[in-house]
Amino acid sequence: MGIVVGEVKIMEANVLRRMHERIIKNFMDILILAELKNGAMSGYDVIAFIHNKFHLLVSSGTVYSLLYSLERNGLIEGKWNERKRVYKLTDKGDRTIQTILSANDKIQYLIKNLLRG
Repeated sequence: MGIVVGEVKIMEANVLRRMHERIIKNFMDILILAELKNGAMSGYDVIAFIHNKFHLLVSSGTVYSLLYSLERNGLIEGKWNERKRVYKLTDKGDRTIQTILSANDKIQYLIKNLLRG
């Protein structure tokens, strides 16, 4: 009986880890915009932020592709600072993240009901 309980706990831990990773990767644009409210960041800073806060290593290709997309959509602006590109929120990006953050309760309700089936 103890082995079955152990296997269930391992399976549960694996499922939770995969879900955690999926959620972080799918909402990484929002996480970046929210963190840019605290100040400008380079791509390396974004990678370190994701790793330190969420214990997830994301590839530089994933992060830079996302940063370029956010920049193309006018949500962030990148400028060269010495030898690295540093990104900051634009007014549009700030309004976008403010809207998302103010809808926090609605988003939580949506996710909660989504998981209820």
